[in-house]
Amino acid sequence: MINHRLRQLRLARGFSLEALAAAMGGIVTKQALSKYEKGTIQPSHEVLNKLAATLQVKAAYLWSEPAVSVEILAYRKGSHLPKKEQAQIESLTRHRLEQRIRLQRLLASQDTAVLPICKRAIKTPEAAEQAAAETRQSWNLGEDPIASVTGVLEDHHIHVLEIDAGEKFDGISAVAYDQDQQILAAAVVTRKGLPGERQRLSLVHELAHIVGCESETVAFRFGAAFLAPARAVLREVGTNRSFIQSEELLLLKRRWGMSIQAILYRLRDLGIIAETYYKQWCIHISQLGWRKQEPFPFPAEQPTWLYQNVLRALSEGVLSKEEAEEMVGEEIKADLPLSLIQRHAFMRLPLEERRRLLAEQADKLEASYTEDPEAQVLGGGDFVEY
Repeated sequence: MINHRLRQLRLARGFSLEALAAAMGGIVTKQALSKYEKGTIQPSHEVLNKLAATLQVKAAYLWSEPAVSVEILAYRKGSHLPKKEQAQIESLTRHRLEQRIRLQRLLASQDTAVLPICKRAIKTPEAAEQAAAETRQSWNLGEDPIASVTGVLEDHHIHVLEIDAGEKFDGISAVAYDQDQQILAAAVVTRKGLPGERQRLSLVHELAHIVGCESETVAFRFGAAFLAPARAVLREVGTNRSFIQSEELLLLKRRWGMSIQAILYRLRDLGIIAETYYKQWCIHISQLGWRKQEPFPFPAEQPTWLYQNVLRALSEGVLSKEEAEEMVGEEIKADLPLSLIQRHAFMRLPLEERRRLLAEQADKLEASYTEDPEAQVLGGGDFVEY
């Protein structure tokens, strides 16, 4: 099993075979690493421990059976995204989603009943509009603007993953299954560093693929309808407009959390503005330089589920500090109960030393019990028949 784990982790960490061999101090060649990944040979105990340390996992993880199988539903990327970067993003997505499922299980917080996963094939813009309205209704969102798309997704058990990637990468939607093909979790993946308005639309675009939208055009329609419901937009903007001020578009951007370009596209789809007027605005946007950078960008939304639940698991003692820091990718400066710190320190001791300390504690407790008359009374006395 080490071959699959090793390749996934190596790619997720961004190592080539040569770079991983160098990071391990040259104790193994890239040719040997390639053979480990193909399963033709197995690493020695020393090499296995060095591999685990370099890849920032426990050695036992490399031997463990994958707990889940991850299906990539959609992968939005530019045609020139390097294959190496594409493989790294996929591996990183699988690894991080598996981590979150492990955390769900540790905290018994797994609930997939509300996941709207591929209930039907959505092939037309009209069906996408309906699916977006139904999803909002099932999640009790009403028709008001969504303050935090990330918060809504995480509240409904859809993990939000952010990945450092180049501009050729746009997004991924994925679903994880157990060995019985039962759904364990879903995830939407976006690139770090996007302006908030683009990030929000990208997230709901990936949600569209989870719901069942097949083409990119239909998925975009779902995302726009999810962020800005038709009835609310028609009520606020009107049903037929021949002229719209730029200041009004900026206000609509702030209200719905969408870019001006996306808002104009939405108005055209709903028939509020004509195709010719939409094209005039597209030309004007290019002239203003708004195609690359719009005024009043939204701050990017920050996922919180992972960090919050890692801190909970750490506080409850079901996750070590090292494991917690590996999950969040940074040092955790959190106060831990003294008993938990002592427990973790105790578990790091050699087995014989742990046995010795436990035997000493047992002797002390026995002596305390036999020397304390009150303890004997509390523990019970002679049996008396009545």
